Amino acid sequence: MKERERKGPIEIALVGDLTENESELCEKLLDVEPGGDCVLYFDSIGGSPYCAMALTSLIVLRGLRAVGVVTGECSSSALWPFAACARRLVIRHSVLLFHPMKWQSEEHVALSEAAEWARHFGKLETDMDQLLAQLFGVAPEKIQEWSAPGRYVSGPELAEAGLAELVELEALAILGARKK
Repeated sequence: MKERERKGPIEIALVGDLTENESELCEKLLDVEPGGDCVLYFDSIGGSPYCAMALTSLIVLRGLRAVGVVTGECSSSALWPFAACARRLVIRHSVLLFHPMKWQSEEHVALSEAAEWARHFGKLETDMDQLLAQLFGVAPEKIQEWSAPGRYVSGPELAEAGLAELVELEALAILGARKK
C-alpha cells in the first residue's frame, strides 16, 4: 500500500452499514499507531453488535485518541465506536438512534439452538448497554431512557446531556482543515 504524506491525524469515514465494511474499517484503525490520533466521521445506520464491539475494542485497547464527528447519522451499533472516542463532536443536524437490539435467526434452527441464542442475546444486550453507558460516562438509566422503545436524539440534545460537543460547521476547521 502506498503511504501518502499526511499532515494531521488519520481520517476514517464510518459510513453506511458497518458490518459490510468491517474488514476495511478494522484495517484502517490498525493503521493508526497505538496511542495515536485519528478522526472518525460517522454517517452510519449501524450494523452487527459484534462489529460494533470489534471496532470499539480496537479504539479502546490500542489507546487511540480518536475524535468522533457525527456528520449525519450515528445509529444503532455505530453508537459504541462513537462513544469510545476521546472527544465527540456533533453538529446541529446530527441524529443518533438509540434502540433495543434486534436479532434474527436462520429459518431452520432447532428449538434448543433458538433458546440458547435468546439467552445469549439477552445477556449481550444488557452487557452492551452497560458498556455504552460506561463509555459515555452516564448512568445506565439514561441509555435505557433513550433506548426503550427507541429514540432519535439530536446533536443538540446529546450535547445538552454532556455526551458530546456541539459545533457549527465552520468550527470543524479545528480538526486540521485549512481555511483559505
